[in-house]
Amino acid sequence: MIILGLTALALFTIDSVYPESKNNTLLSGVTVLGSLIALVVTGTQLLNGAGSTELFSGQLVVDEMSLFFTFIFTSVTALIALASHEYVGKREYQGEYYVLVVLAAIGMTLLASSNSFATAFVSLELASLPSYALVAYLKDNRGSVEAGMKYFLIGALSSAVFAYGISLVYAATGSLLFTDIAATLTDGIDGSLTGVLGIGVMMVLGGVAFKTASVPFHFWAPEAYEGAPAPISAFLSSASKAAGFVLAFRIFITAFPADAIAGVDWVLAFQILALVTMTLGNFAAATQETVKRMLAYSSIGHAGYALIALGAMTGTANQPFVLSAGMLHLLVYGFMNTGAFLFVALAEHWGIGRTFEDYNGLANKAPVACAAMSIFLFSLAGLPTGGGMLSKYFLLLGAVEAQTYVLAVGLIVNSALSLYFYARVVKAMWIEEPASDLSIDGYPTGLYAAIVVAAVVTVLLLPALFVFSEPALTAGSGLF
Repeated sequence: MIILGLTALALFTIDSVYPESKNNTLLSGVTVLGSLIALVVTGTQLLNGAGSTELFSGQLVVDEMSLFFTFIFTSVTALIALASHEYVGKREYQGEYYVLVVLAAIGMTLLASSNSFATAFVSLELASLPSYALVAYLKDNRGSVEAGMKYFLIGALSSAVFAYGISLVYAATGSLLFTDIAATLTDGIDGSLTGVLGIGVMMVLGGVAFKTASVPFHFWAPEAYEGAPAPISAFLSSASKAAGFVLAFRIFITAFPADAIAGVDWVLAFQILALVTMTLGNFAAATQETVKRMLAYSSIGHAGYALIALGAMTGTANQPFVLSAGMLHLLVYGFMNTGAFLFVALAEHWGIGRTFEDYNGLANKAPVACAAMSIFLFSLAGLPTGGGMLSKYFLLLGAVEAQTYVLAVGLIVNSALSLYFYARVVKAMWIEEPASDLSIDGYPTGLYAAIVVAAVVTVLLLPALFVFSEPALTAGSGLF
């Protein structure tokens, strides 16, 4: 977090000294370097076992969970900054673009360490406000501005719901610290406040569901992802979504232990949420005609998969294992989904259309990028081209052990369905004949490099996921 903060200060300084000049290479380089340093420091601490440290009277906690998600945020931030070099190279407000990306990443990192509702709410807004501006970055594009406005309005509404839920929880328990709330619930609260607590918990759940783009709070996601610059779509659908999940994990496992909270069965609520989200997201993705919108809806489906980590918190489950399975899926998803959206950015850079047919024969012109895109899509579907297969297998195993068989069946059926619409893109690129006027204007180095790096990491995560499984299991165990 400190390294990202210093990176933001460096970007502010550069933009202040040269406000009118375009230092795209310098700005992009500083952002990539700062993110990579933070990534290496975080990864080293994670693998060495950092333990748990409380800061500011327990308002923040630095533990394996916060380090694991910081690793995801910094990885995605580095990829986005590298890919954005060409994307924003000819546009104005380049300094503002990179500063907003880093500030959003700081908010997500702070969110991962939040141990009270007060710091969680502030962190959530710190991550969200730059995101609203980034979606509307293409200010001459009506779709981008409209998407940014809708995202802001719905985000403001969800923040109000979340804040009201926090106030009701505080009224029932008298504390904002997650650990103190759990202690109060374990001791038992006044029976007259059970209803107040129940409404508060459900409103908090609604705020979290918005951040993770879960049904029925998902309406903003396809609009925002389609209207935003493609690298920002990747940033929001990967890093921002992971931030929503780490918030959900901390709140519902640390503050609201399922066996201590009376009258509110949040495990059942997450089971319904997971099943509906994965099913609706995948069925909606199957009916889309543009690749970017298909990826937007499929990201909703993947939110449903990750929700299994909370929906399978039954008494028979190996709860740390289920939670770590959700974390591992978010780790792999951070690379494969970011890579897929960056490929869309590459297609936009070349001026290729957005429909599946516009991708016909693209492999003849850009075989490396299309091979990378095929790896991303098959891994998203759960085939053994990347870590997506293993992370889904862990989720399936966790759901079966928890005896939530409906979630296990939902995961299998939806993964099979997703293969249909992911394969449409692969078929268009490799099998269909190209249009006669299909041409490619250059190979943008930064964007191409980011896609290749994301593809290599996605493949390597198939065997290397076992390396991350131990830190993930340790992080998951730390919350119980």
